[in-house]
Amino acid sequence: METPQKLRPTKLFTATDWAKICKRSDLLGLGMIAHAWGIIALSMAMVALWPNPLTVLLAVMLIGARQLGLAILMHEAAHGGLSTSLKVNDWVGQWLCAAPVGAHLKNYRDYHLSHHKWAQTEKDPDLILSAPFPITRTSLRRKISRDLTGQTFLKQRTNQFANALGLGIRKAKGRNNRAQTAREAVIPFLFTNLILLVVLTLLIGWWAYPVLWLLPLATWNQLVTRLRNIAEHACLDGSNHPMRVARTTRTNFLERLFIAPYWVAYHCEHHMFMHIPCYRLAEAHRLLSRDGTVEQMEVEAGYWRVLKQASSRQAVTPA
Repeated sequence: METPQKLRPTKLFTATDWAKICKRSDLLGLGMIAHAWGIIALSMAMVALWPNPLTVLLAVMLIGARQLGLAILMHEAAHGGLSTSLKVNDWVGQWLCAAPVGAHLKNYRDYHLSHHKWAQTEKDPDLILSAPFPITRTSLRRKISRDLTGQTFLKQRTNQFANALGLGIRKAKGRNNRAQTAREAVIPFLFTNLILLVVLTLLIGWWAYPVLWLLPLATWNQLVTRLRNIAEHACLDGSNHPMRVARTTRTNFLERLFIAPYWVAYHCEHHMFMHIPCYRLAEAHRLLSRDGTVEQMEVEAGYWRVLKQASSRQAVTPA
C-alpha cells in the first residue's frame, strides 16, 4: 500500500510566507473558543428574550453550527493550534471544546494523525465516511432525515453509553468509534453537560438545556457534521497526491455561519500542510492562488455542488 505523498513547503511558499502562515497565536486560537461560546450564549439569550418558533429555529441552527465549531476547535487542538502552550492548548481543547460535545481530545489526536498519514488509503480510519459515495438522492435524503430527527444522535450516544458501561464494546465496521474509549469521552461529557444544565436552568429556565443545547446537538449539529464529512473527502479521484486527497469548498457568509465555521472548508490546504493553524488557511489559499497551484487542487464552489456530486448515483431499477 502506497503512503500518501508529502509536499515540501519551500516548493510553494517563500521562507517569509511560510513562517507567517505557520505562526501560532494565543489571541486567535483562544479567541475562536470565546467566539464560539459567545455566539452560543447570544443565541440562547435571543430565545430567552424573544421566545417564539422562529427564534428557536434560528438558535438551533446557530448553536448546532457552533457545536460543530467546538469539534473543529478540538481538531485544531489536536494539531496544537489553539495556544503556544501545549498545556493550555490541551486543557481548553479537552474541556471547552471536546467534552461538551461528547468527544475526547487525546484519543481523537491519536486517531486523527493516523488519518493524515494514510488519507484515502485502506489504512485511513476515516475512509468509511467517504467510501460509500456517491449514493442516490433517496439515500442522501434518508440520512438527512435521520440527522434532523435525532435518530443519528440517539444511535451514536446509545452505543457510546453502552460501551462506557461495558455492555458491548465493539468496533464499528472496522474503526474504533473514532478511536475514543467510550468511558473517557462519556464522563467528561456528563460532567460538562451537568454544568450547562445547572447554569441554563438558573439563568433561563428548566427548558433551556434540552431546547437550546441538546436539541441543536441532536439535530442541526448532526446534519452539518455529515455535510462536513462529505465535503472533505467524498467523491475524490483516488489519487494519493496531497492536493487530491481532500477537498476545499468555497463558502459564502451564510455557509460559514450555519454550516462551516472556523475555516474548516479549507481542507485541501490542511491536508497539504497540517501544521498551518486553521486561522491561517485562508491566507495560505490566497498565496497558493498566486502561481496557479489552487487550480491543481481539489476545490469545489459551495456545499450544494458537493452534495450534487455525492448524490449522483443512479438508483437501480429492478428488471
